Amino acid sequence: MPADKQRFLAPAAWVGGAWAHDVLLTVAPDGRWSEITPDAPSEMRQGAVTLAGPVLPGLVDGHSHAFQRAIAGLTERSQDGEEDFWSWRDRMYSAAHRVTPGQLEAIAAFLYAELLQAGYTQVCEFHYLHNDPQGRPYAEPGEMALALVRAAQRVGIGLTLLPTLYMRSGFGASGLREDQRRFGSTPDSVLRIAKETMRQAGEGSGITAGIALHSLRAVDKGALREAAAAAGAEMPIHIHIAEQRREVEDCIALHGRGPVEWLCEHVDVDARWNMVHATHCTPAELEELRNRRASIVLCPSTEANLGDGIFDLPAWLGQSGNWSIGSDSHVTRSWQEELRLLEYSQRLGLRQRNVAARAALCESTATALFQGALEGGTAAAGLPLGGLAQGQRADFLVVDTESPSLLAVPADHLLDALVFSSPDARFAQVFVAGRRVLAEGAQTGLAQGMREAMQALWR
Repeated sequence: MPADKQRFLAPAAWVGGAWAHDVLLTVAPDGRWSEITPDAPSEMRQGAVTLAGPVLPGLVDGHSHAFQRAIAGLTERSQDGEEDFWSWRDRMYSAAHRVTPGQLEAIAAFLYAELLQAGYTQVCEFHYLHNDPQGRPYAEPGEMALALVRAAQRVGIGLTLLPTLYMRSGFGASGLREDQRRFGSTPDSVLRIAKETMRQAGEGSGITAGIALHSLRAVDKGALREAAAAAGAEMPIHIHIAEQRREVEDCIALHGRGPVEWLCEHVDVDARWNMVHATHCTPAELEELRNRRASIVLCPSTEANLGDGIFDLPAWLGQSGNWSIGSDSHVTRSWQEELRLLEYSQRLGLRQRNVAARAALCESTATALFQGALEGGTAAAGLPLGGLAQGQRADFLVVDTESPSLLAVPADHLLDALVFSSPDARFAQVFVAGRRVLAEGAQTGLAQGMREAMQALWR
């Protein structure tokens, strides 16, 4: 963290959901914003570092499986039989079975640098590769988790580690399949990994932890309740839910209720909970989640890539539901593309335009999308990451207005062009907790590590 207060002057900055001008940004020694001063008078600007472009807050990547970066682009060929999430999962397991801690660190470091370059400053890592390739616990039970921590620390991104409970292969099953042997865990084991991660990282490191429950099909009621209770009041809790129709149908067949309805009946779902995907929720289920102040994590590029379906965004925004964005399987590492696809999927399904804007009662679709993803990041990460405001962590991006997609765009339409004009605009600088990350030349070594890991996995 910065030793003393730092002061930056931005020609424009995104403050409270709108552009402000001549903004003096002051970072406290603890890496949080101490003051945000729009229209700063000239005498206050003395000694401040003048930034080269408009400033946006960094976004939280609310859902990541880092090892799946190694299969991006490698699952796009048709095989015999039906192509859906379940056939993709079988191919994904081929990487999950083999990746070593060293390879995971190399893949994650390269990925996390990509995420930083794209404007994510915190990543929520939904981590279920706990055991060695034979399914045996490592001598250090958190060996794979610590590889992710080292990767995040190497590049400077914030990390919310979510050790994931995974106990059975499906609804009604008594255990895991052989090809899921690396995922085996208990409520006690995932909580130990979370606590040990925070202990080793230390306070103020940008590394924190929550827990995840892989899905209702992978965790029974007793373990679900035990893990949620053990997480306490402070840890965020994440769960894949209602992602595929088959999952919903299996849950109804066994329990007589859909996944969200069943979960809310059996667990105290509250503001700690982040429902990943929630693609096939009923309007009543969405209303119940909103009433309980739970959040949803949307991953449009992965949901599209896997053929999951389209989330009911108008219903959720119409209820002022809390949500964040995630890159999930990392077929793209850009929040601009995620937000663009989120809106375009709605337009294709509804045959309407500016769907998010109308649902959120907002003039600008880009504002509705960006502000929604920004405000939901705190719940996903379990940290104060809500933007350029006092007390929030000082994460910010300096927009490169020389990016081809932004050339000569009127200032008040800059965010619209950032989201809806591709290829993606660039960020000239990225700061996490007031400190610039991604030093020049860092990518060279990371690329070599990624190259070696990919060659070992796929030779």
